[in-house]
Amino acid sequence: MTKNILALIIVIHSVLIGDMHPLFLMQPLLHFRTTRKLYFLVRRLIDVDLAKYKEMLRKAYEVALMLKKQEEVLVVTHVDADGITSGSIALQALERAGIEGNILFVKQLDPSTIEQVADRNVFTWFTDLGSGQLDLIAEKKIECVITDHHVPQGHYRLQLNPNDFGVDGAHELGGAPTTYLVAKSMGLNYDLVSLAIVGAVGDLQDSRHGKLIGLNRLVLQEGVEGNFISAFRDLRLFGKQTRPVYKMLEYTFDPYLPGISGNEKAALELLESLGISPKDGEFWRRWIDLSYEEKVALTSELVKLCMEAGYPVSTIKRLVGETYIMLHEEEGTELRDAMEYSTLLNATARYGHEDVGLKVCLGDRGEALRRARTLLQNHRRNLSEGLKLVDEIGIVELDNIQYFHAEDKILDTIVGIVAGMCFSKANLRKPIIAFANNSEGVKVSARATQRLVEMGVHLANALRIAAEKVGGKGGGHSIAAGALIPAGCEKEFLRELDRIIGGQLAKCRS
Repeated sequence: MTKNILALIIVIHSVLIGDMHPLFLMQPLLHFRTTRKLYFLVRRLIDVDLAKYKEMLRKAYEVALMLKKQEEVLVVTHVDADGITSGSIALQALERAGIEGNILFVKQLDPSTIEQVADRNVFTWFTDLGSGQLDLIAEKKIECVITDHHVPQGHYRLQLNPNDFGVDGAHELGGAPTTYLVAKSMGLNYDLVSLAIVGAVGDLQDSRHGKLIGLNRLVLQEGVEGNFISAFRDLRLFGKQTRPVYKMLEYTFDPYLPGISGNEKAALELLESLGISPKDGEFWRRWIDLSYEEKVALTSELVKLCMEAGYPVSTIKRLVGETYIMLHEEEGTELRDAMEYSTLLNATARYGHEDVGLKVCLGDRGEALRRARTLLQNHRRNLSEGLKLVDEIGIVELDNIQYFHAEDKILDTIVGIVAGMCFSKANLRKPIIAFANNSEGVKVSARATQRLVEMGVHLANALRIAAEKVGGKGGGHSIAAGALIPAGCEKEFLRELDRIIGGQLAKCRS
């Protein structure tokens, strides 16, 4: 019993404090105008190669010079949070430089899309995409610059891509921060750093370590020093700004909270058992409404629950990490927290209204924000209905993976999110694969837990190989990936994917 209590204290201290003195708990982590001690603490946390950063800045300046020579530029960007923020950063930088800018959102740069861009016959700025299609771009002789973070197909002189400098584009510098480096080389665009961080969080760049790392961290530093962003250790659950605390707990599935996730009654009972009132008069209390003592008590209890369930320390430590607050946005709104802001943008993109997300990024806090919130509410409703459908059709387990096929009953743009939420009822030891029909074939979305990634699972590599085996294409990240395969190939795809994932896990065990 004594050993268990001691272990709990050690884990709670590690989760809440990390390498920091308790003085800094729940206080801004990055504040450079306080004390010398805190300054050196931050310098130690920024584990980056400054030489690589300087090299990237030189390339960013070269790209910026080319852009500033243009009278008109077409921005071509991806339809997700990272792409929307990247495109917004690019448009605002162009406008402030007196350059006419237009934007085109695309799901992917396939030959037909490249043809469409070439037909515009306008100098082009590809953001959050382009590096993987250098051959097609060259074939159509498109004059362009590229700011992307995906693995490049080859070398291009006017391309700013972290991978070209030995920096991991999956975790150390996202598409929006990469685009920001060019934007700040075009003029006084330091305020755009907030969008850069929102894009990085939307791209899950902070998911592996519970904080932004690498060159992302230097971009974050600029945001904090400029008083645009506050960064501090906090509970890393979605909805801290806008959801009632019990709903925040109920809808948390990674990590899965034993007995709490998916159980509204249990979430309310947990709060009451800790003496935390879920309501203040007629209003449901949010995480930001809780006192410091209540936050610590609830976090400690969540750590205890996960320990009792046998979760590894690495999983428990992910409960707490860095939160990024946009200081110029209103408290209690979706735009205040980078995690919620990016989710709002993704909701607009998934329903074909990325233009609404763009307007929000450009500063529209009226009609565009209202429409975005409506889309987000509709998004949440569709997710709820999607979960009910999975309950009805069931999840099928293979040796190393599990899957469900939604056919036409869940939109292909949200089936991946539903898959991730299904960990509340599925086997946590196997990745979830979800299928949904679309106009081009069958969309595949795959989700893993961070624990599975630590055990060797890399979904992007697995889906790419399995999809190519059946005549499709796939990619993404280690923890979340997608593919498009021909209709009717699902069984063959599953067999191949099950084999590949099994190999990844076996390699780790050996």
